[in-house]
Amino acid sequence: MSEIINPSDLVALYKEKECVIIDARAGADARRRHEDLHLTSARFVDVETELAQKTDNAAQGGRHPLPSVVYFARILGSLGIKPESHVVVYDDKNASNAAARFWWMLKAVGHKNVQVINGGFQGAIAAGFPTQSGLVSFQISDGYPAQGWLLPTAEIEAVAQAALDSDHVVIDVRDSERYKGIFEPIDLIAGHIAGAINIPFTENLDFDGFFLPSEQLKEKYELAVG
Repeated sequence: MSEIINPSDLVALYKEKECVIIDARAGADARRRHEDLHLTSARFVDVETELAQKTDNAAQGGRHPLPSVVYFARILGSLGIKPESHVVVYDDKNASNAAARFWWMLKAVGHKNVQVINGGFQGAIAAGFPTQSGLVSFQISDGYPAQGWLLPTAEIEAVAQAALDSDHVVIDVRDSERYKGIFEPIDLIAGHIAGAINIPFTENLDFDGFFLPSEQLKEKYELAVG
């Protein structure tokens, strides 16, 4: 299964029993914006409280540290996601931000069928996918049977060390102005991890907000990391 699904293909899929559409848009008013308008049948997941477990001190784990697998398994159950579910996730950043995070987290607990919508919320609407407002009713499931994070993770100390190691590459995917410390709307300290290179995630998209072809992305990253 491809990691990306085009909106036109989703039209034929979303009414199937096992299809679960997830709205993972982020921001302070994300839930309100979801309730105002979202793709038909989409269920909202909160990046701040459900895809992360924050501490009182952001220096411990960062701004959005991964939750425990036990916590994430409960969240998946509350969304009605089961191992056999075909999960399709989007955000309002052309599926390149929080939707990509949720995709990775599902893959990291071993979920097989998960895709992001090419072009995200905007792309689906442009393709004529139906929308609705309010909240969606659905049946929750038991906690997802996740046993642990199956994909590699790294603690901040390892990241700092890797950034200074010529055999490793640490990539900062934020906008270049934030990477350079010119503009910083969120963090207390501007700039980037010493040794990290910058490949803004927005550069993975074409002018219309769709993911660039895989071969083009591969070539771009090979040039960037040497």
